[in-house]
Amino acid sequence: MKGMGNMMKQAQQLQSKMMKLQEELAEKTVESSSGGGMVKVTANGRQQILSIQLEKEVVDPDDVEMLQDLVLAAVNDALAKAQEMVSSEMSKLTGGLNIPGLM
Repeated sequence: MKGMGNMMKQAQQLQSKMMKLQEELAEKTVESSSGGGMVKVTANGRQQILSIQLEKEVVDPDDVEMLQDLVLAAVNDALAKAQEMVSSEMSKLTGGLNIPGLM
């Protein structure tokens, strides 16, 4: 039964470390851009969009579809980068083990 106690203790330590990591990831950000930097998007480790910046030159009332495409591309890339950052940090914490439900 001593082995089971050690496993429970390790699981509690891992859970504590994961909670701390999630708090840290909420503070970390990634940035993405599209249109040669005309559209910039910042996301955090919780995969929340924090800001979208548009250069004046990209706002063309006669070509709204282009702006929509640029914003969509930058947002999707920022979210992908945020997810990659989270996966990388979780992998460091779990020693590369893929634990279902963690990511």
